[in-house]
Amino acid sequence: MKGVGLRRLTFMFLVAFLVWSSSIETCIARKSKHWRQRRHAASVSLYKKKTKDHSHGHHNYHNGGTKTKPPPYKTTPPSPKVKAPPSPKPKVKVPSIPPPQKGYGNGQQSKVFDVLHFGAKGDGKTDDTKGKKELFGVLQKELPDAGGVHLKVKKKNPVLKQAFQAAWAAACKVQASTVVVPAKFIFLVGPISFSGPYCQANIVFQLDGTIIAPTDSKPWGKGILQWLEFTKLKGITVQGKGIIDGRGSGWWLDAPYEDPYDDERKLIIPLNNTVQERPPMPARNELSGKMPSIKPTALRFYGSFNVTVTGITIQNSPQCHLKFDNCIGVVVHDMSVSSPGDSPNTDGIHLQNSKDVLIHATSLACGDDCVSIQTGCSNVYIHNVNCGPGHGISIGSLGKDNTKACVSNITVRDIMMHNTMNGVRIKTWQGGSGNVQGVLFSNIQVSEVQLPIVIDQFYCDKRTCKNQTAAVALSGITYEKIRGTYTVKPVHLACSDSLPCIGVTLSAIQLKPMQERYHLYDPFCWQSYGELTTPTVPPIACLQIGKPPNNRVQSNYDVC
Repeated sequence: MKGVGLRRLTFMFLVAFLVWSSSIETCIARKSKHWRQRRHAASVSLYKKKTKDHSHGHHNYHNGGTKTKPPPYKTTPPSPKVKAPPSPKPKVKVPSIPPPQKGYGNGQQSKVFDVLHFGAKGDGKTDDTKGKKELFGVLQKELPDAGGVHLKVKKKNPVLKQAFQAAWAAACKVQASTVVVPAKFIFLVGPISFSGPYCQANIVFQLDGTIIAPTDSKPWGKGILQWLEFTKLKGITVQGKGIIDGRGSGWWLDAPYEDPYDDERKLIIPLNNTVQERPPMPARNELSGKMPSIKPTALRFYGSFNVTVTGITIQNSPQCHLKFDNCIGVVVHDMSVSSPGDSPNTDGIHLQNSKDVLIHATSLACGDDCVSIQTGCSNVYIHNVNCGPGHGISIGSLGKDNTKACVSNITVRDIMMHNTMNGVRIKTWQGGSGNVQGVLFSNIQVSEVQLPIVIDQFYCDKRTCKNQTAAVALSGITYEKIRGTYTVKPVHLACSDSLPCIGVTLSAIQLKPMQERYHLYDPFCWQSYGELTTPTVPPIACLQIGKPPNNRVQSNYDVC
């Protein structure tokens, strides 16, 4: 009994021990599993961080530069993305023309635009109003509808964009830009207009080469009024040492008798008592084929502000060389005009409807007026100009076809004139209206000038003109320090019967005759009133002192 109880107690104790041992192992196993899971999670997190840092191009250093060890378990990390090497760029065929200025097409905006870079050849034979075909696509992309120059594409035929206009279109978009016509090149250019009004201000047209006009009639069509034109611009400058050559001899020869002629020729009688109605035409030497009867001006500015022309030479224009129409703020200096003295209607500088004009340090040789001042001009100052050959410096002609003319505040001084038809002149048509007032001609040196001082209110450039009583009123006209030699008549003052000239002042006039080929005449005055402030040579006794007895009050017809 006692033995059975002892065995049972031993068995129970053994069972209890086994159960207790099993509990301890389970607990240890659970703790071990939990530690491995935490270590695995931490290792994965560390690996992700490392690979992320590596993908950004950095090394993760720890404890002074020791590299972090990889986790102990085997894992295949995702392979990092490797950028493929760039494929070699295909070779681009470079055009034969010089490359554009630095800054063109590389994100910067160039301010210099050379016509050579837009396809101009400059060989004197190729029409440089046309550019290279290869450049057109670039221009179309870079310069859509710029500056009044519209790029047009025909689907069937590739377009050769005008090189000069393309260069202008580029410059038009950039303030204070420069269009370059380089030296040592001759550019054949047809009629062209460099137009605004949407161009940026202060563009410079740098002319150092030579621009020549076409020598056949085709580019001119039925007739064009101007060859090179700048319109509706603010702050435009044409400068340089270059030449604009109109090659106008063919125009002068083709229709000489269709042109008007200077009416003062009727006053010039050769010693053989014959009156030459038309001057001899220059010998034909350039153009062939009949040219249009409408002759172009070589260089014209229209509707522009702050215009400057300096340094250049304009020669052999078909008609007027340099014209300013409806401009405000004009400066012309250190430039020259050159054409034969017998080239018809080739005025040097023509001003119309323009204000605040300064012309100085300029040499003008042409076949008509060196400077012509037309209606609508005021505040004009001309000084230090050489004139000749030509027809002198003139205000007018004014009032043609019964129009109204207004001219005021004109100063012409310090002028040298040699071998000109007229010196300083005012010419108006019968039937006109308006007035000319506030004019000063001072310190004019004349040499072999046919008619140094002229007022002609019966001007007519045709064979006959109708007599009319209406006239442009002239007042406040001063001639002072007019000195030198004349070959026909020293003074010719022919004023209107119905509206005499008033306020004509003559001072320090010293003119001596030089008989060459013409009859000499004494001073002539008609309906001219004013004063002589000093003795004159020769004496000008024909000028009536004071005012006319029937001087009418100025009416609205005369007021400007």
